[in-house]
Amino acid sequence: MTTILSVAFAGYLVVTVTYIISENRRPSATFAWMLLFFVLPGLGVVVYLLFGRKHQDFGQTGNLMRQELADRLNPVFAALAPEHERAVARMDANGGSGRTLAQLVYNTSHSTITTRNEVRILHDAKEAYPPLIEDMKAARQSIHLQYFSWNTDALADELYEILSAKAAEGVDVRIIYDPVGSLFMLKRRLIRKMRAAGIRMEPFSKLWRVHTISYRNHRKIAVFDGVVGHTGGLNIGCEHIRPPEGFETWRDTNIRVVGSAATLLQAVFAVDWHNATGEDLFRPENFSPAPDRLADAHLPVQMTLSGPDSEWQAIRQLYFAMITSARKRVYMQSPFFILDTSISEALKAAALSGVDVRVMISERGTNQHVPYWAANTYMEEIAASGASVLLYEPGYMHAKTVITDGVVCSVGSANIDIRSFSINYELNAVIYDAGLSEQLERAFLEDSRHCRAFTAEEYRSRNAALRFRDSVARLFSPLM
Repeated sequence: MTTILSVAFAGYLVVTVTYIISENRRPSATFAWMLLFFVLPGLGVVVYLLFGRKHQDFGQTGNLMRQELADRLNPVFAALAPEHERAVARMDANGGSGRTLAQLVYNTSHSTITTRNEVRILHDAKEAYPPLIEDMKAARQSIHLQYFSWNTDALADELYEILSAKAAEGVDVRIIYDPVGSLFMLKRRLIRKMRAAGIRMEPFSKLWRVHTISYRNHRKIAVFDGVVGHTGGLNIGCEHIRPPEGFETWRDTNIRVVGSAATLLQAVFAVDWHNATGEDLFRPENFSPAPDRLADAHLPVQMTLSGPDSEWQAIRQLYFAMITSARKRVYMQSPFFILDTSISEALKAAALSGVDVRVMISERGTNQHVPYWAANTYMEEIAASGASVLLYEPGYMHAKTVITDGVVCSVGSANIDIRSFSINYELNAVIYDAGLSEQLERAFLEDSRHCRAFTAEEYRSRNAALRFRDSVARLFSPLM
């Protein structure tokens, strides 16, 4: 019996290891999966089937759908083409500032540069929720909301009252939520109540589709009448206003856009709604032009997207380009800090080149520990290169921002971690504006007053057992 089990185990390892090597993943991810197959025989395969398979493994249907939807959106992007061309011409006239980054976003996300915009940066839920609610109340044609997590609490009750009243007025109200992100938070009774009021509230994917359960829609989008939009890091829940026990604050960053950039958000929502429900929202009446008062405005904004079915890991490449293009400084905020090789090397190279690199992350999680253990090992490497690693102490740092040289910034849903770069559906707004970039920089510096520095020397002096725990957690970081 022992011999039979040994032969079966050897055969199992040969098959699984051969398969995972043939996928040509990053070596770190390949070895992580091989280790999991060895340590958890059988169970490791189940975990892989649920969380590890590439989107392309499920056939060409998704690719064909994306092509079809891209064709349907051609008229929308054609209408924005003059703005894109003007923005490129101005960037070239200004010595090419932002031109390379804009071209990268255009090629990886097929996103044009929009210019007829006004943008307002909103820090934390107490700043972000009131204008969101005001825009809901002001909507006359459509309300489109998409959030990773939607809680059943007092805020949800308030939104229900507003949304049900708007639906009764004849406004089309549609909501996408992520079923895993909202698991144990969004109650069926609230969904039934929404639907009974004429509100279309649908999951991005079905939980019973276990083979794609790891591919979460982490985007945060709100679009009103196709011309006003919100995006950033905030979800829907009172925990953003009244943080969980042990946290004084919930630090986040959102933006409110009016104008052509909202058209891009509407397009993203329309694609995700079609994928979730099959309903066609690509009719011209769903895409409104920018208000006349913005006819002469010039505030360049692009939306960059990534997901498991993307041809390129667009947001990872965005972050890489923003770091490597920095000449003076690059400031980054994220709740998580799980690096792949490219981002790790970019940060270290920038710091060693004399660029002022500062990374601010949450000191701890609200309900997770392992990612923060693994993050310690990455923070040690980055800090040793001369970068400043700042741990936000008073609360939970949930903002996802990057600012380069005070001239270009990114605000969105993507964390600095491998899951956001390659597994989740994410969206970031890239803003080519010194005024808004400097505003974000000032907020970063204010946040720095509430941080403590993480140093490589301090970490290396910690208990050896704790550092070994962190190193073990790091082994599985490609799977987090």
